[in-house]
Amino acid sequence: MASLNGFDANTVEPANDLEPIPVGKYVAVITDSEMKPTKSGAGNYLQLTFQIIEGEHANRLLWVRLNLDNPNATAVEIARRELSAICRAVGVLTPTDSTDLHNLPCNIHVKVKRRSDTGELQNEVKGYSRRDASAKPIAASEMSSSTAASSPDSSGTDAPPWQR
Repeated sequence: MASLNGFDANTVEPANDLEPIPVGKYVAVITDSEMKPTKSGAGNYLQLTFQIIEGEHANRLLWVRLNLDNPNATAVEIARRELSAICRAVGVLTPTDSTDLHNLPCNIHVKVKRRSDTGELQNEVKGYSRRDASAKPIAASEMSSSTAASSPDSSGTDAPPWQR
């Protein structure tokens, strides 16, 4: 149970039912990542939260699940290939932690599919590409020196890197 003392719904606009965004490419960043157990408990998946940062659908969130620890070798291979695509799209080829991939703009390729259980339409991320095709990918070990120069302490701002 959680106390809601002080909340007044009369002063807050209600949330709208979010329709899927149209098929297309969107500039997004990973804002959160977490390893979670699979429903069966036999493995773990990496859940990545992408936030669109430009255009009409800015601030919309999409989630990607990568079965990196699973008894099904095919599922693991698919997840590793998708993680490779994400790493290449954000320019970090050898991350040491999923947070190394956060706040780095890339293009996500969004599709719309129908859920098999409810028939409702939903978005699915089906691909990734570099936002700036001329940028050179970097290793995570190189990031420590480059991110120190752009940290909030040295830049004087708490704005995410894509907004500086």
